Amino acid sequence: MALHVMEEANRCLGCKNPRCQQGCPIHTNIPEVIRLLKAGRLNDAGWMLFENNPLTTVCALVCNHENQCEGHCVRGIKEAPVHFSVIESYISSTYANQMVKGPAPSNGRKAAVIGAGPAGLTIAIILARYGYKVTIFDSRDKIGGVLRYGIPDFRLPDSVLDDMAYRHLELKGIQFRPNTYIGTAITIDDLFRDGYQSVFVGAGLWKPRKLNIRGESLGHVTYAINYLASPGAFRLGERIYVIGTGNSAMDCARTAIRHGARFVTCVNLTDTLTASQYESSYAKLEGVQFIYNKCTVEIREDGVVLADSQVSPEGKISPVPGTEKLYPCTGVIVAVSQGAESNLVRTTKELDTSRSGLLTVDEDGHTSRPGVFAAGDAASGARTMVEAVANSKRVAEAMHQYMQSLPMPVTTDYPDIPTAESIEASAQAEQSI
Repeated sequence: MALHVMEEANRCLGCKNPRCQQGCPIHTNIPEVIRLLKAGRLNDAGWMLFENNPLTTVCALVCNHENQCEGHCVRGIKEAPVHFSVIESYISSTYANQMVKGPAPSNGRKAAVIGAGPAGLTIAIILARYGYKVTIFDSRDKIGGVLRYGIPDFRLPDSVLDDMAYRHLELKGIQFRPNTYIGTAITIDDLFRDGYQSVFVGAGLWKPRKLNIRGESLGHVTYAINYLASPGAFRLGERIYVIGTGNSAMDCARTAIRHGARFVTCVNLTDTLTASQYESSYAKLEGVQFIYNKCTVEIREDGVVLADSQVSPEGKISPVPGTEKLYPCTGVIVAVSQGAESNLVRTTKELDTSRSGLLTVDEDGHTSRPGVFAAGDAASGARTMVEAVANSKRVAEAMHQYMQSLPMPVTTDYPDIPTAESIEASAQAEQSI
């Protein structure tokens, strides 16, 4: 492993105008990281990675490198690019073991983070570095959000997220309140009442988008976000059709194969896949088949009904009448994106949203309600993980500036309420008289 990493590092040209860094949404200083590694300063390289990107161990595994850093590498013009993903994974995972520093000195202020996905984790870690007492609220029982419940374990092992929970949350004093959905028993108003000076909303997109066709409620049908969260809970048989060809569809198809499916087919509306070439190539390698230019018009107990697709002058895709055909299968996974849940919005005053249900924010993450910020999928819709981290870094700084502009919170004492110790002492004194 180390030899392979150094071979890749030695291929780096150390460009004065690094296109790889420009192609990275979070602008990782790739040439300098590689230079430090080659100079034997692995810990310095690791520190640089984590300071710039708290989720570097995850990004190294699941980023869309072919369209970002590696896709911009000058070597990639005529040959294979420098595979920085391999280098980043080695440095970050090795250096992570050195991260044992405790929490920063408290600045006396509290912040709440709703959602333990990429955006929420980034915000929490950065604010904790400033000394804020941070509590993360999440509807699931473990951190990670879409990283844990939307990406298969063979792409992103749970152990990586578990290590992050220990080194970034537990060691830094960040509190995690699991199985807590903000917008039901607890509202944003409750958070402000309890002394949080700022609230970040990083709830992911957990509401599946429907096809709105006959048969979607049948027992052998599920949605991608539900399937990936717990694939072992489903019994979809050996012949599965996946409706959609994005990266989530590739994850579903490859996961289905690992759970016993023998024949998996992805259905695409057009002749162009929306998944990355990297993800689709692995799906093809593992035996996933693809059907192009087809609309799904109905789901039946014994299969799916597909029709040829046509594109109107306005760009709308619709089925061609008379071309319907039944494709037999035992299970169907609908993977056509997700939308935002609405409980949080309904229970929070003065919180504006777009027509699609996403929170309305400015470039620094301010929502329409003072003290409430948002980023990630809740504000911009589904984006890449590293884009969520990049946006969240900017929002974290805006939250810091906002809270620093507020008066220090006043600690309310209740001198008239006796403590348990004083009551016990009084009782003992009476008995001795």
